Amino acid sequence: MLPDIQTVTRLIEEVAATEILPRFNRLAAGEVREKGPGDLVTVADEAVEARLTPLLAALVPGSAVIGEEAAAADPAILAQFSRQREVWVIDPLDGTSNFAEGRPVFAVIVAFVRDGRTVAGWIHDPIGAVTVTAAAGEGAWCGDRRLTVAAAPAVPAEMTGTLLAGFFGAPDLGRRIQARRDQVRAQRSLRCAGQEYLRLVEGRMHFTLFTRLMPWDHAAGVLIHAEAGGHSAYLDGGGYRPAQFDAPGLLLTPDPASWQALRDLLLGD
Repeated sequence: MLPDIQTVTRLIEEVAATEILPRFNRLAAGEVREKGPGDLVTVADEAVEARLTPLLAALVPGSAVIGEEAAAADPAILAQFSRQREVWVIDPLDGTSNFAEGRPVFAVIVAFVRDGRTVAGWIHDPIGAVTVTAAAGEGAWCGDRRLTVAAAPAVPAEMTGTLLAGFFGAPDLGRRIQARRDQVRAQRSLRCAGQEYLRLVEGRMHFTLFTRLMPWDHAAGVLIHAEAGGHSAYLDGGGYRPAQFDAPGLLLTPDPASWQALRDLLLGD
C-alpha cells in the first residue's frame, strides 16, 4: 500500500502555507546563510523540513526520512537508502536562492521510495497554489486534471528546454554539450528543479538536462514525468535511481526516440 496521495498533498500545502509564504520577501538578514559555497539555506527551509519529517514518517511506520537539510548536516543519512525499505525524500524549499532574492520561483518536493524505486511523488508550487502528484502506474495529476508531456517535434532542433552546464567531474562532456547549445531551442534555467519539472509535465517545454543529481531534486520529478508519458535516462543510457548521485547527466524528453536523437545531437554521436 502507498501512503494516501491526498493526505500527503494536504500536509505539504499546509506546511508551505504556514512556513514559507509568510516569510517570502520578509526574511531578515540573519535568516539566510550559506551552508556551503554559493549554497543558501533559510529559516523557511529548516522549518518546513522540521515540520514535514515527523508528519510523513508517522504515515508509514518504520519508514525513514532523508531531508536535504538533514543530509547537509550529516551526509551519512543518505545511507538510509540501503538500510530502509521505505524512505521519504524531502526538498523543503527547492529554489532557495530564488526565494531569498524575492523571486517567486520555488517549490516543495517530496518523494516516497520503496526498495530503491520512487513509487509516489509530489511537487508543490506555493506561489501558484499548484500541486502535481503521481503514484507508480496511476498517471500524473494536477488535481483532477491528468498531465501529459508535450509531443516531440519532428527533429531535435525544434525541441525547447534547458541545458544545465555544471558537469562536475566531467568538464569535457560539459564543453561538448555547450558547444551544441545553439542546435536546440535552449531556454533559460529557472534555478529550481521542481519548477523545471512542472514545465515538462505541463507540456510547456520538451526536455531538460540536469547535471546535479541529488535525490531531493529529482526522485519525485522523474516519476511524475514518466507518469505523464515522458522518458528519462542518464546520458549513459541507464535508468534513474534515487540513490545514484554520480551519473554524468540526466536527460528527460517526451519519448525514447526523442531522447536518443537529442542525446546524439548534444554529444555529437
